[in-house]
Formats: sequence, structure tokens, C-alpha cells
Amino acid sequence: MNHKVVSFGEVMVRLSPPGYLRFGQASQLDFTFGGGEANVAVSLANYGIPVRFVTRLPENDIADACIAELKGLGVCTDKILRGGERMGIYFLETGAVARASQVIYDRAHSALSEVEPGMIDWDWVFEDVTWFHWTGITPAVSASAAAVCKEAIQAANKKGISVSTDLNYRKNLWKYGKTAREVMPGLVEGCEVILGNEEDAAMALDIHTDGVDVTSGLVDAEAYLSVSKKIMKQFPRCQKVITTLRGSISASQNTWSGVLYDGKTLYKAPEYNISHIVDRVGGGDSFMGGLIYGLLTFQEDLQSALNFAVAASCLKHTIIGDYNRVSVAEVEKLMGGDKSGRVTR
Repeated sequence: MNHKVVSFGEVMVRLSPPGYLRFGQASQLDFTFGGGEANVAVSLANYGIPVRFVTRLPENDIADACIAELKGLGVCTDKILRGGERMGIYFLETGAVARASQVIYDRAHSALSEVEPGMIDWDWVFEDVTWFHWTGITPAVSASAAAVCKEAIQAANKKGISVSTDLNYRKNLWKYGKTAREVMPGLVEGCEVILGNEEDAAMALDIHTDGVDVTSGLVDAEAYLSVSKKIMKQFPRCQKVITTLRGSISASQNTWSGVLYDGKTLYKAPEYNISHIVDRVGGGDSFMGGLIYGLLTFQEDLQSALNFAVAASCLKHTIIGDYNRVSVAEVEKLMGGDKSGRVTR
């Protein structure tokens, strides 16, 4: 394949107590890397899509290790900007049954949060690129990061590059004096593909879905048709609106599906009952990675593109860490109905 995708955002150090230990029980923390846009890049690399991840990282051994890992996973890192004092960190306590997982961010004054317009040469970054992806996490980090995100979207629009976003509302990040509703619409207006859930649409775009209670464990796909139409009306550039459908039965069990609306048809993916979640962090990112792959690979077969995204993300819930380390063959096997988990010999 000759598709080139660029993903832009912050990759962080992830520190978490082993297994299901609480922070107060832990005597050690597992050390990995992760972040929404990097997670998407790794998924695409796994599927054989040439992908470049763009961020800003300090000049130190931890950042070097992060870059080396991304390279080892097949992600192009040649346009990562170096500078700043530190990488962002997030602490994850994995929940179980009725106890929810929790995340604590430590990313103030990170290298990416202090990026400024003009630091990244987007014409250079976007050379021979067909797709650009960003998420609502980046403009939440700082005003300057939001400005750079805007700069990137405008450069991509000028070059005719397809732009996608995952709205990814994070209430604990919007702390610099602007709300998501003040910032996000001006960025989303430059996107052809918009992914989110009911909370993302409400908090980032002030667009609401009525009659949805995800805590019941039941999610009605048809309820999202109206919000998809509202998004397309508000953002005329948008060609596809995708909503992830997560029914939260408990921290250990979710139902999982998705819908895609192209302005004419509402496509609904099969629903999976994920009864023993290993790690749901990065679930939405794995969906986005699968979706971009599906849209590039299956072209106008939107049902297959959506089904691939949901199956890929379902598998991510079985993998520890932010990254979805699965192959196309594994996703297609699940898409084909094989949920047995039998040993492959």
C-alpha cells in the first residue's frame, strides 16, 4: 500500500500498578508508553499502512526509548521535533467489576504542551501524505498546542489531505482558561471524518443525543442518527460521522459496537460482548486506527470498514498497554465470526 498517514499529538510515559492493584497497594509501577495519536499510528503500522507520528519530545534517554519503541513497531519517527524539558506522564489504576479505572495526569509543562506555531514545518511533514489524524486531547493540553493543531489542519486542508479527528473529550485536561466548546468547533470544521461518542459530542461540540443511558448496558444505535445529522449540518466539510457504542455493564464487562453515517445511510456494526476486559485504555484509539485502515482499504464498502474498526477494538480490550498489537489476519478472523479463542498451532 502507498497510503501515507500522519498522526499528531502527545505520547506519554504510562505508569501503572501491576494487575488490579490500587495505587495505595503498589510497591512498583509498570513502565510503558502511550497516547491517543501514537496509539492510532501503531495500529496502522501493524496493518501495513505507512504512518508517520509527529510530536515534540525532550532530548533525554526516556524520550529516546519512546522513539526507539515506536520505530520498532513500524512507525516513522523522522519528523518528531526535539525540545522542551520533559515528557508527559499518566498514572493508570486498572479497575475491576464495580470499581472503575482511574487516570491521573502529570503533563503540565511537557514538551508538547509548550510547542508553538511555526516550530513544525507542516509542508515538509505532509509531503506525499493522503491522511492526517488528530484528537481533541491535543488542543486540551495548552493554548499553544491548540494553535499548532489548527495550523496543521489548515495546512492539510490546503493540500487536499483527508483530515480525521477523534473528539476525545477529557475534562481533566481543559485547564488553561478555554473550554472544549470554545476551541473544538473551529478545529473540527476542517475535518472530513469525525469520531466520538455521546459525551464527546455534547462536551466538545454542544451537540446532544437524547434518550441514551450507557450505564444500562444497552445502547440503541438509531438514537445516534439525529446527532450525526446535527454534526454534518454544523460542519459542512464532514463526510462521515462515526460513533462508538459502549454499554458499560461493569469495569470488567462492556458491550461494544459502532455506527457510521455518511449523510445517506446509517451503518451499524455487529455488537460484541466483552466479558473479561484486560485493558480498555486505548480502545477508542484502536477503533480509530481500524477505521482509517478500513476506509483506506475497503474504499466505498463502508460496512466492512466499520466492521473492521469494531473488531479491531474488541481485540484491543484483551491486550495490556495502550497499543493494539494485532494483525489484519487476527481482526479478519474475528470479523468472520470466530470468537472461540482456540489456540492457533
